[in-house]
Amino acid sequence: MAGSVRTPGESTAGTAAAPAPLAPRARLLPSLAAVYRAQLSRARVARIPLLFVATFQSVGIMILMRGVVDGGDEARAVVAGSSVLVVAFVALNLLAQYFGQLRAGGGLDHYATLPVPPAAVVLGTAAAYASFTAPGTAVTAVAGSVLFDLPLTHLWVLAAVIPLAGAALAGLGGALGLLAPRQELATLLGQLGMSAALLLGVLPADRLPGPVAYARDLLPSTYGVEALARTFDAHPDWAAVGLDLAVCAAVGVFSLAVATWAYRRAAVR
Repeated sequence: MAGSVRTPGESTAGTAAAPAPLAPRARLLPSLAAVYRAQLSRARVARIPLLFVATFQSVGIMILMRGVVDGGDEARAVVAGSSVLVVAFVALNLLAQYFGQLRAGGGLDHYATLPVPPAAVVLGTAAAYASFTAPGTAVTAVAGSVLFDLPLTHLWVLAAVIPLAGAALAGLGGALGLLAPRQELATLLGQLGMSAALLLGVLPADRLPGPVAYARDLLPSTYGVEALARTFDAHPDWAAVGLDLAVCAAVGVFSLAVATWAYRRAAVR
């Protein structure tokens, strides 16, 4: 009817409906928690045998070193380095392999379709791999303390060493895996990183040649090793321990930021 008035609720034929608004992007913390739970569940199933290997490897290294190291600063270095080596095996080596495999197999495309921030993927995965190392690191530290007659009093500092060293090494492992152009190269870089943690972390610093000692200072796990080794003293220098942990935390923030950038770079390709 010519003079009729259309009510607001009526639909008009031929008029396109307005597009529905997109769902808001997920916030960082809930996304991080979801990725962390998913990755921890996956790691618990697939990585437990490898955790036993990492722990057995570190304990075996301490038994071998017991024949050439009697005690003192060298024993502290061996126990601390072997304990953090468990973190390096999982958080650096295995995470580099995982991200390399994820990139080669197109798994990054799946994450790119999810409404989660890139930082949540990197941080959640790194946190899962780092926390997965806690049992093996604790077992290695206790076994080494008993083997070398070191005090167990201050092993509670592992509650700080494991997450901080784990964050630094997981960030490095994630960056290596995401920046490597091929999966095989990511595996190789992860293995080399773990070998560096073994040679530069377990061997006493005063036994290393000068140029190699400088390279030791560039390894993220070194500061976690130093912090743990200092706590085996009868009266630890807690200021020095705190400084080592602070440096480890700063390196962890930097390495995770680099891994996040590498994830964005790999996801858009």
